[in-house]
Amino acid sequence: MDDVVEQTAAAGGRRARGGGGAARRAERTSVKQEFNRFITRNIPNLEVLDEEALQIIEANAETVLEEIGVNFVDNPAALQRWRDVGADVQGERVRLPKGLARQLCATAPAMFTQHARNPERNVEIGGKNLVLAPVYGPPFVRDADGGRRYATIADFRNFVRLGQMSKWIHHSGGTVCEPTDVAVNKRHLDMLHAHMTLSDKPYMGSVTERSRCVDSVEMSKILFGDKFVDDNTVMTSLVNINSPLTFDPIMMDALEVYAAANQACIVSPFIVGGAMAPVSVAGTLTQVLAEVLVAVAYSQMIRPGAPVIFGAFVTSIDMNSGAPTFGTPEASLITYGAGQLARRLGLPYRSAGAFCGSKLPDAQAAYESANSLNMGLLSGVNFMLHSCGWLEGGLVSSFEKYVMDADQLGVLHGLAKGVDMSENGQALDALREVGPGGHFLGCAHTQANYQSAFWRTQLFDYKPFETWDEEGARDTVALAKVRVEKMLSEYQAPPMDPAISEALAEYVAKKKASEPDAFM
Repeated sequence: MDDVVEQTAAAGGRRARGGGGAARRAERTSVKQEFNRFITRNIPNLEVLDEEALQIIEANAETVLEEIGVNFVDNPAALQRWRDVGADVQGERVRLPKGLARQLCATAPAMFTQHARNPERNVEIGGKNLVLAPVYGPPFVRDADGGRRYATIADFRNFVRLGQMSKWIHHSGGTVCEPTDVAVNKRHLDMLHAHMTLSDKPYMGSVTERSRCVDSVEMSKILFGDKFVDDNTVMTSLVNINSPLTFDPIMMDALEVYAAANQACIVSPFIVGGAMAPVSVAGTLTQVLAEVLVAVAYSQMIRPGAPVIFGAFVTSIDMNSGAPTFGTPEASLITYGAGQLARRLGLPYRSAGAFCGSKLPDAQAAYESANSLNMGLLSGVNFMLHSCGWLEGGLVSSFEKYVMDADQLGVLHGLAKGVDMSENGQALDALREVGPGGHFLGCAHTQANYQSAFWRTQLFDYKPFETWDEEGARDTVALAKVRVEKMLSEYQAPPMDPAISEALAEYVAKKKASEPDAFM
């Protein structure tokens, strides 16, 4: 596979040198870590809105901004910025003349590179590309042995290790679970340190308080160097909008810090249809577009050209219980439509994931997650947060589901390639060689292509019934448990300059010692 890179983890990622059988045996038995580059689609996006519908939604969003406006809560500096560019500010309500937000958005880039400390793992966000990142934010974890429990920093580190070992995941992510055994005001330091040292993939910064965003930038400068961070994007961070039409000071602090530092933000309305947005698809898309326009415009007011991603986190609601639902057709239509709106704005697009409302990694989880993942591929998503590990409406990060979902991300890679219409793909030589009534197992074309012809699961069991039964009749969760254990046992940390490692550890220790623990 052209886009697969193999790294030998033994000896710090460098092949052992020297002749003889010992060297060859060491190479055969060493743990080889594969990873795939981000997806580049060779298939069309699915578009559900025609030109008339798109124009109506865009006009309605402009009307919302002009007539209804948005609230910037407890943020006098932001209100003054809006006054300075010609918005109508009354109290905390900001109303924008038609066209103002779109004009300000024009400087946001259509594509940008997020650099990883291993340059081979850099990702290009935008265009036809799709970058896959794991679950984000759950306070609980679940595994086959311990069940559902509060997450710890040990759990967090193990998820980062799994992400480093997973060949289909391109991004280490951010808060893959919330380590509740570490003080709230200090856990961001441990989480960032884990991403920076246990993985060499791109990562996300902290957004829960302004000083934590600053810490994220400062630690990144230790990792990459001051000038490199000043000149390049090394973080992508999640800035949720408090839907409907409200921008709270914590999230705006994060947007301000990262935009000023030229670090990317996903500006994402948090939509639960029927609760935080209208129940209709067109109404929700109008609100999503209005909120994104304001957030992107604000980032460009801070620093024109700062990278920003059009986000849309969308679920519907169970009108009986009030619980969010996933994998529904309404959420899919909104996700497809938001992709079209993002492309018309010329912005990278974030949405979708392995969403489900199930309490366990069961059939409900699989169905809902498959619907959401495939929808994300076809809607033109460029950055997919929550692509693996999500359970229980986002309350739980599951170890077994993490590897189950990650395995299915390989399917997305395969689908995105489209149909090979090269001479080899047409396979006329094989048809000539086999002819009527034969079989293709031994023909030259099959022999030349069998290793790369089909996607291969690293998890599912396709053995005959008798063999499966003799091996314990294990279901997919049991197989996933074994895979989690195998991946963690084979994990080796990517090499790091000892001076950088020491400087990061010193920064974390000094910051932790500078203030007492706070758990609220």
